[in-house]
Amino acid sequence: MDYLHHPFSAKRHTVFAKKGMVATSQPLAAQAGIEILQKGGNAIDAAIATAAALTVVEPTSNGIGGDAFALVWVKDQLHGLNASGPAPQSISADEVKKRGFTKMPTYGTIPVTVPGVPAAWATLSKRFGKLSLLESLKPAIRYADEGYPLTPILGKYWKRAYTKFKEEFTDEAFEGWFETFAPGGRAPEIGELWRSEGHAKTLQAIGESEGRSFYEGELAEQMDAFMKKHEGFLTKEDLCKYEPEWVNPISTQYRGYDVWEIPPNGQGMVALMALNNFERLSKPQWQSAQTLHEQIESMKLAFTDGKAFITEAADMPIETEELLSKEYADKRSQTISDIASNPEPYELPKGGTVYLAAADEEGNMISYIQSNYMGFGSGIVIPGTGISLQNRGHDFSLDDNHPNYLKGGKRTYHTIIPGFLTKDGKAVGPFGVMGGYMQPQGHFQVVTNTVDYALNPQAALDMPRWQWMKEKSIFVEPEFPNYIVQELERRGHQVTITPDGGSFGRGQIIWRNPETGVLMGGTESRTDGTIAAW
Repeated sequence: MDYLHHPFSAKRHTVFAKKGMVATSQPLAAQAGIEILQKGGNAIDAAIATAAALTVVEPTSNGIGGDAFALVWVKDQLHGLNASGPAPQSISADEVKKRGFTKMPTYGTIPVTVPGVPAAWATLSKRFGKLSLLESLKPAIRYADEGYPLTPILGKYWKRAYTKFKEEFTDEAFEGWFETFAPGGRAPEIGELWRSEGHAKTLQAIGESEGRSFYEGELAEQMDAFMKKHEGFLTKEDLCKYEPEWVNPISTQYRGYDVWEIPPNGQGMVALMALNNFERLSKPQWQSAQTLHEQIESMKLAFTDGKAFITEAADMPIETEELLSKEYADKRSQTISDIASNPEPYELPKGGTVYLAAADEEGNMISYIQSNYMGFGSGIVIPGTGISLQNRGHDFSLDDNHPNYLKGGKRTYHTIIPGFLTKDGKAVGPFGVMGGYMQPQGHFQVVTNTVDYALNPQAALDMPRWQWMKEKSIFVEPEFPNYIVQELERRGHQVTITPDGGSFGRGQIIWRNPETGVLMGGTESRTDGTIAAW
């Protein structure tokens, strides 16, 4: 692909490098990855270092107590890792209902599921890393121990969370959050140093034990005791039994390129189904209201199907292969007209996730994503440890007729998804866009910007984004041309122009030239994103 001469002008410049590259949302985290590359690590070691650093330098979006997924390209083969944790064995829909809930709560101990992040780091390190896990975690340990200054977007979301939590988190179970993230009774300011000695000690223990201290050591005991005290369901037995799962990535071919995602329980197949639907419609036109309408309608169909069917693979009422078939796309795309449709409605909650891409000169590449969900997650922080626990259980249904019905030991529908692009069996590279239910929509837009319009990585990320919210409701960024907004409204879309860039996701891309090995990366202009290159 020739990305270099397209007339679209990016807000930032695409970055080029030869020895290595890390793209993520925080400069210090990206630098941690490059530091590990320069110490002899590979792209996988660099990704682990970056991911661990992100739990320190971007706690508003992820933490040690979250989940993770990865697509890893090593020796011309793509591997998938599902490090999402299941619901505790003792939980059930009936038990939750007995506590007075008609749907899964958002915060507190009830929606906490088994964290997969530490196991993801250890598993990736053991199979593909060149350095020890402890060596890869050292930059993150240093940031947590010595402190670091808050960046602008980070500070914005930190203060927003504190303002919300101080009104809502009145139970004793939430005291650990305020002790950790609001020392002195307030959120830290932009440019102010923040540190967490407990976080540093936890990372040290995880590194020294290859992750096992989190699942069967002192840290597991602390989590178990906290949950018992505050009527949670997670136990040390749940933690001890947990292991991530190596999976076969799923894909679809889009105009000659293979687009890869993690299979269910993740929502990556929503992006693939949307691409299948859209490919069957008219030829894409640059800055065309017709093309944008068809993209939105293709995504609506994919999301409606995804929310209806995606859960733990064994509980899905329809096979993944059928949903991704071109025949299925033929049937679904035929329902798209020139007028906005009104699919079965559902609310799309906002997410809290970090994404990173890393590559090295040996040809190794990794697309990695981890999250606590909805920003800080459950609001539960195990005192003195820096372990902020996720609230993934919130997405379970208490309706026994729904595929995503809550059961002990089951993994829920999962929003976080890494992406990867190949062509003719060769790696093009990793990409991702974090942000809850924006993620498959972001993947879809990055792929179409890249393949259909030959935009370079930075330009593909900087293009104004749209987001389908529900029914006929569409959010668009202010940069969208007015004539397109007006035409969409004439077609029945309810368009809202919103300036909050964070709600449109935050992405990273690294492409590799298969002939020269030169790396080319783009990072998110909607956040404190950066590319560290070597």
